Amino acid sequence: MGATKVVIALGGNALQEAGTPPTAEAQLEVVRKTAAHLAEISCRGYEMAVVHGNGPQVGRIVLAQEIAAAANPETPAMPFDVCGAMSQGYIGYHIQQALRDALRNRNRNVPVVTLITQVVVDPNDPAFKNPTKPIGPFYSEEEAKRIAEEKGYVVKEDAGRGWRRVVASPEPKKITEISAVKRLWDTTIVVTAGGGGIPVIENMDGSLTGVAAVIDKDLAAEKLAEEIEADILLILTEVDKVCLDFKKPTQRVLSSMTVAEAISYMEEGHFAPGSMLPKVMAAIKFARTFPGRKAIITSLSKAVEALDGLEGTVVTMA
Repeated sequence: MGATKVVIALGGNALQEAGTPPTAEAQLEVVRKTAAHLAEISCRGYEMAVVHGNGPQVGRIVLAQEIAAAANPETPAMPFDVCGAMSQGYIGYHIQQALRDALRNRNRNVPVVTLITQVVVDPNDPAFKNPTKPIGPFYSEEEAKRIAEEKGYVVKEDAGRGWRRVVASPEPKKITEISAVKRLWDTTIVVTAGGGGIPVIENMDGSLTGVAAVIDKDLAAEKLAEEIEADILLILTEVDKVCLDFKKPTQRVLSSMTVAEAISYMEEGHFAPGSMLPKVMAAIKFARTFPGRKAIITSLSKAVEALDGLEGTVVTMA
């Protein structure tokens, strides 16, 4: 029997801490701390791939492009899918650099590479008519509504944290570069499907066209876990365990959920869209696809303990 295969989905707190400036230098400092946890998982013999989000980063790239274009017509703004590719590149660069150093510090010689990844979506996905994926910085309600009126953006309140621009978040259908991930798997830690992957439409002739959307990184990680037949889908976020009635006096912490229980809680409205909901949906999908295998939702700091069965919320078929 080979090594246990884990797909790790990194939440936004693994890339950027609340209250820190949104600079590349500040992000790299946070990523170095993240890499220490990832390196520990690798040192325990797990084979792994890393998927990360890009909501704040791609939003800032789009904003910078718009500002530059407004100031100088000779620097036209890049389209949204290109901005997504930019975010994959620089976030992946930070992760692979920090993780390589963390592994070297532990005398573990495993290459780390970033793969710019396209993910096929359905052009008729209803998500295009109902944008829900938060991107970019947080605003007050007043600021958000002013920006929406000026630029034609859709804005929504994000899980009690402020207002943000939202874009379509279609379901991932196929990871275009999956054959490359499989070839690299046995020898390399691959940072792939960053930001959920660059959303593309597959045309009748087989060519691909980028679209303006952000695929949820947890659902993209689940699709990757399916396609490489992972043993564990590890979804890392800001909380140690999934909670019902989150931040209410009646809050309850869950150590485990069956798929049926998770669906019931989801239907009761316990999980916020754009926050915990896609994580639970991804966990359900993985547990359904591979009965007998598990998805785990936990915090970055508890990741190793969660793999040891001591922390996190475990989601299984039964």
